[in-house]
Amino acid sequence: MDVIFSISSDYGYVIIVICSTWVLLNWLEGRVFQAHRKYEVPYPKMYIEPYNHVFNCIQRAHLNTLEGYPTFLVFIVFGGLIYPRLNAIAGVIWVAARVAYAMGYYTGDPEKRMWGAFGYIGLLIMLVSNIILGLKLLGVVAM
Repeated sequence: MDVIFSISSDYGYVIIVICSTWVLLNWLEGRVFQAHRKYEVPYPKMYIEPYNHVFNCIQRAHLNTLEGYPTFLVFIVFGGLIYPRLNAIAGVIWVAARVAYAMGYYTGDPEKRMWGAFGYIGLLIMLVSNIILGLKLLGVVAM
């Protein structure tokens, strides 16, 4: 059975949140670029050996965000199809958490990266939305 549905105009909120992640990723990248200059780390080196704790924390904040970004994109794109406003809010939570995560990591104290742990609330909302969408498409629950 094929399922046909329309995309709500509220999906625009989802698109705006996705666009905001471009700003986030460029900000994180800029901080890494600045750290490369400040700590005189030549490209393409990703980490400093001998070890420089602060530089490596700045680099990890960026890379960790990139590692989780594909999951975020899939979750918000599909979850937003069924609950666009809710998933846009969840996306804003995730973006704000990534900023908090990075700011904590930038202190040089890796434990402070936990400032961004609230981002999992946004991911959980999007995950549940995706599960509901999947169940509705399979006909397990009513559309």
